[in-house]
Amino acid sequence: MKTYICIDIGGTSIKHGVIRENGTFCEAGEMPTEAMEYGGPGILKKVHGITREYLKSYHAEGICISTAGMVDCEKGLITYAAPLIPDYTGTEIKKSMETTFGIPCEVENDVNCAGLAESYAGAAKGARISVCLTVGTGIGGAIIIDGKVFHGFSGSACEVGYMHLPGGEFQDLGASSILVKKTALYKGIDPASINGKFVFEQAKKGDADCIRSIDEMVEILGMGIANICYVINPEVVVLGGGIMAQKSYLEKRIKKSLEIHLIPSVADHTRLVFAENQNRAGLLGAFYNFKGRQ
Repeated sequence: MKTYICIDIGGTSIKHGVIRENGTFCEAGEMPTEAMEYGGPGILKKVHGITREYLKSYHAEGICISTAGMVDCEKGLITYAAPLIPDYTGTEIKKSMETTFGIPCEVENDVNCAGLAESYAGAAKGARISVCLTVGTGIGGAIIIDGKVFHGFSGSACEVGYMHLPGGEFQDLGASSILVKKTALYKGIDPASINGKFVFEQAKKGDADCIRSIDEMVEILGMGIANICYVINPEVVVLGGGIMAQKSYLEKRIKKSLEIHLIPSVADHTRLVFAENQNRAGLLGAFYNFKGRQ
């Protein structure tokens, strides 16, 4: 059975593995990105090292890359990367990998890969049009239509984190990371002294400040998702990212908020679900992206 080397480059860690052509894993691993220490050149060096090691044991048909940052999928290069990964913008991943190893390589943005994973083998399987949102430190989005990523005219479609809502940008109001800052503000304490887990634990015990912070986040998510639905009209909206850890607490609340902000004729035809692939979504999505492009 054919095998493919898959690598998911994030700001803090690089996940990697070998996937069979039926979508199952032969093996998988993870290492720190060390982005601030070594930047883009260091990341590319690590990706080369991972690939070289796997090629000692597997005859790979392709190299499938999922990565943070904005990607030109035709050229397989990073067109923009946040300061979290210095000197990454302009990195020609596809060219470097194909030149070095003589194997086809395809590169796609990590949120788009997560959306593909859910479309092919997750919560949005069978849906013709789906939107995948990753809610964590920020908010990222992907639009999948007929099994393909919709990139827009210049490759920046569904950059929903920058969407303007009353009070600021979507990701500055509704991301999981904002919970800690708001709760600390309401309690008059140092944000460094608490984390998201603390906020939810205390909310479940009835802490008013924590409940207030979560309610405000849920309201923003409902409003933002509704705006996206009015434009895209997806069959399924998939929520992933750090928010997954609190699915049991948040799912009903977010659905209720979404119903408030959507007119019935849209709400009745929109499903809100939580992602199923979790930490391996990027790797799976990179594989499905490679298969689709090749």
